[in-house]
Amino acid sequence: MSGERIFQMDFGKIYSLLLNKAVRKGRSKAEVDEVIRWLTGYTDEELEEFCSEPISYGDFFRGAPCPNPNRTRIKGVVCGVRVEDVEEPLMREIRYLDKLIDELAKGKPLEKVLRQ
Repeated sequence: MSGERIFQMDFGKIYSLLLNKAVRKGRSKAEVDEVIRWLTGYTDEELEEFCSEPISYGDFFRGAPCPNPNRTRIKGVVCGVRVEDVEEPLMREIRYLDKLIDELAKGKPLEKVLRQ
């Protein structure tokens, strides 16, 4: 799937996929939301709004109010791609979230997922 297609996808649909992945593995919506808030700086109210109002996945990341400076500490492989080697900045942000949700779903403690 090309980057441009991913950027145009609806955030609400992707959010539900990420949430389902984590919940199937015993994690909670609150934990998923905390990961997203930590990464982007959005509030709970903003996340709820984005789930009900259409916004593209790319615009969701482009408009992040306060991207966490510690997100650059996220390392590893997701979808066969090393996160820290992704050159396109917007795609790297998307892969950061993918990696965090993967770690959450694998049972990693939230403190470690959030690089605390």
